[in-house]
Amino acid sequence: MRVNLRIPGPIPVPDDILAEMAHPMINHRGPEFKEMLFRVTDGLKQVFETKGDVFIMTTSGTGAMEASVVNTLSPGDRVLCVTVGAFGDRYGEIAAAYGAEVVRLEFPWGTAADPEKVREALRKDAKVKAVLVTHNETSTGVGNDLEAIAKAVHGASDALVLVDGVSSVASIPVRTDAWGLDVVATASQKGWMLPPGLAFVSLSQRAWKAHAVAKMPRYYFDASAYKKYFEIGQPPYTPGVSLYFALDLALKQLLAEGLPPVYARHKRIAQMTRDGLKDMGLSVFPDERAASETVTAVTVPEGVDAAKVVEALRAQHGVVIAGGQEKLKGKIFRIGHMGRVSSDEIRQTLTALAATLPKAVAARA
Repeated sequence: MRVNLRIPGPIPVPDDILAEMAHPMINHRGPEFKEMLFRVTDGLKQVFETKGDVFIMTTSGTGAMEASVVNTLSPGDRVLCVTVGAFGDRYGEIAAAYGAEVVRLEFPWGTAADPEKVREALRKDAKVKAVLVTHNETSTGVGNDLEAIAKAVHGASDALVLVDGVSSVASIPVRTDAWGLDVVATASQKGWMLPPGLAFVSLSQRAWKAHAVAKMPRYYFDASAYKKYFEIGQPPYTPGVSLYFALDLALKQLLAEGLPPVYARHKRIAQMTRDGLKDMGLSVFPDERAASETVTAVTVPEGVDAAKVVEALRAQHGVVIAGGQEKLKGKIFRIGHMGRVSSDEIRQTLTALAATLPKAVAARA
């Protein structure tokens, strides 16, 4: 039985992209790698929609988020953490670990951040140096209106806009330059159609000015090192070479399809998923106006343990979905639909769920 992996990441990697990783190793300080590094960086800039710097780091999405913090802030800097779930909380925890003074602007799980409240918070506190925001919150299945939040920030202060775009970039529109996003952090195992292991981080000119005076400790994630080595066509440290081969092909495919069609495809699959769930009598957990285009969070019927539904789907149907996190554990399950997802894969998921849920409901009686 071939597993239908429908978690919010890592996503299933297409066979042709996996095959690219079988290339023999090359010298990461040689001319072949230099050519590939320049080519994939240009492709990344097209997806990020930026003319600024984008660097590739061999790390996770959390590493990219950490890089966004340590490259722009100093201990004691006040930051506003806009959070609607577990990963928004994590962003604030990273900043606090490095000595930032974190002010949390929390919204109920299942709702999106209100840009007007962000604006109000900044107008009341002129000392905020940066705003941390998760574009797409996979723990709750919520997509924040990043454009509106960024506009609110710029209208109220000079604070930097630091973005966790781990589960949004390459799946949902992210217009880095047009929206004035100072740092955007994302990772390979989501809409990029790649295995885990690479992270991509963009920096604006405002971010570089902040970097020049930032005093948080950094070494492996120091953007200056990446910039210095990029100028000679090298990474500062040993990269995940096999992943670069895969990235090269994935970017060619994304750009050949075109970003608007990629975004439209994600939107269509997300709506198909939500419609199918509602046809079963299930409720999408978040306010549907803020529902994510890359992951759908579903409220389980009262008395049904979501973890048991997740396990039954895996064991009986080869469909792997995710349960809830933290305070939503046992209350929701989550279906990922980012990357190269087909309608057939979603239909298989929904069919398996329709067969599993009645047993779970019967078991609660």
